Amino acid sequence: MFLDRRALLLAVAASTLAGRSHADPAPQRLQLWPGTPPGGGGPTGPVHEKDGMISNIAIPILEVFAPARPNGAAMLIAAGGGLTGISQAEEAYPAARWLTDQGVTAFVLTYRLPQEGWHDPTPAPLQDGQRALRMIRATADRYGIDPGRIGVLGFSAGGYVLGLVAVRSDCHSYTPVDAVDKQSARPDYAVLLYPVVSLDAPSERTATARKEVGEHASREVRDAWSVQSYVRADDPPMFIVQAADDATVNPQNASLLEAACRENGVPVELHRFDTGGHGFGMGRPGTSTTAWPGLCRAWLARQGILR
Repeated sequence: MFLDRRALLLAVAASTLAGRSHADPAPQRLQLWPGTPPGGGGPTGPVHEKDGMISNIAIPILEVFAPARPNGAAMLIAAGGGLTGISQAEEAYPAARWLTDQGVTAFVLTYRLPQEGWHDPTPAPLQDGQRALRMIRATADRYGIDPGRIGVLGFSAGGYVLGLVAVRSDCHSYTPVDAVDKQSARPDYAVLLYPVVSLDAPSERTATARKEVGEHASREVRDAWSVQSYVRADDPPMFIVQAADDATVNPQNASLLEAACRENGVPVELHRFDTGGHGFGMGRPGTSTTAWPGLCRAWLARQGILR
């Protein structure tokens, strides 16, 4: 009965997520965990979808977008939504289409949202991000991927999740469950768009901070779950994009991460745009944020990711 229920929920989730675009070929979907995700709990019923934002995620999955001519590189994508939902339609799917146009195999992550009934909520998104990277490496041969050219691309709260993944690859956030977990969880490069970085000032009142550690977390707890706290010299190179007029995620977040990278000798490239606000995805028309995909493509080429 348990497996039948999970299969039913996965089928419902697939039909909901398939609504992103009738013009796109249906991606392959990979269930992230072979059974109950770490810690147990979680929501019941189908995925909720409203205005391209999904929630009520009982089964975290990867959607695989394969390019017509794969070049061996791969990218794990996590959209934002303040950890209250995930903005797949506005951020993840357009990014996946852009990447496949460059020959990069794209994996869109539907990760657990901490406050949806999980028994151990705070580490849930990090666990899903680490497991997703390991799964990509475990299936590299199937998709023609070079295991040394796998990166992450995160937007807003998704940037927080994948920022943590990038700097905490040595964190054993869950007990291994199968052979997939023998793979490395360290990305080879990281692209972060208007990311939440700190769960303390200036971001303690963001939805991401409230959902991740709660309303009344101590400074010690907030620091322990802030991205910049874990930057080390062996972290992957980072490409960060931020608009100065972002009223949702204080632009100081990007500056904090840049400073931590420079202090620890991690290669970093930060692009600040005067306008664009928050949630501009692949670029907001009429603002300079439309330049970031081209800048990123040039950066990926310099990293040896695009060949």
